[in-house]
Amino acid sequence: MTFDPAGFAQRQLDAYNARDLDRFVAEYTEDVEVYVLMDPAPTLVGREALRQHYRDHRFNLPDLHAKLVNRMVFGNKVIDQEFVTGVPGAPVEVAAIYEVTEQGISKVWFVR
Repeated sequence: MTFDPAGFAQRQLDAYNARDLDRFVAEYTEDVEVYVLMDPAPTLVGREALRQHYRDHRFNLPDLHAKLVNRMVFGNKVIDQEFVTGVPGAPVEVAAIYEVTEQGISKVWFVR
């Protein structure tokens, strides 16, 4: 089987839009780290922190949706440009940079 970093990004995006928390967090490693670009400290560490954040602050929003505008893949890095609606301050355009291992998405940097 060929390592497919974009597959992890697409599956988590599909689960995000379906608000399927279990499928969403399954695409991430147990020790995932989430950053906002330019901030050296992670905002979330670990799959359970990710689960709690998305359960409490995203998947409870009835109009939540992220539309993929563009995707670039560089080795094990996937960069998604997304147009997000249904969140406070929406619509917002964001970029998500995913670092992917064979076990899942291990790091994410968000650019807003």
